[in-house]
Amino acid sequence: MAELEIERTGTHEFTARNTRGAQVRIGRVGGEGSFTPGELLQVAAAGCAAVTVEELVVRRSGENARFVATAGNDRRPGSHEYDALHVALDVDLSSLDEAARERVAAAIRAAVARECTVSRTIEKGTPVTLDIATGGGQAATGAVGAAAE
Repeated sequence: MAELEIERTGTHEFTARNTRGAQVRIGRVGGEGSFTPGELLQVAAAGCAAVTVEELVVRRSGENARFVATAGNDRRPGSHEYDALHVALDVDLSSLDEAARERVAAAIRAAVARECTVSRTIEKGTPVTLDIATGGGQAATGAVGAAAE
């Protein structure tokens, strides 16, 4: 399992790092040069779809064909959850005939449904646990959203 660390670097500013040296800035809405956690969730869904089907797309349309993934959401005003996430793939398949484009689009949908870890995890409703280390030795563990006793 890859270890991810998110460190506070300033007021409402955090930097996430993985063990391979990548990093991303995380902050609140309006934070300059950073993603919000909700944006990262959307990016993860769209990025997973793109990475999942990249070879399929390149094999059919060529290395230099346009391929852009976008993400969006439905969210009720004032809520702290998304009602839906939307991923769109803009793939240049113009070199293919209509029937081939339809087959490739169907293969893309099937591959994402079968192999995209992020979308599959979100759709499944995977529980999130929260461990809290307070410096006293033992970490308190519980499900996110669980009431304190």
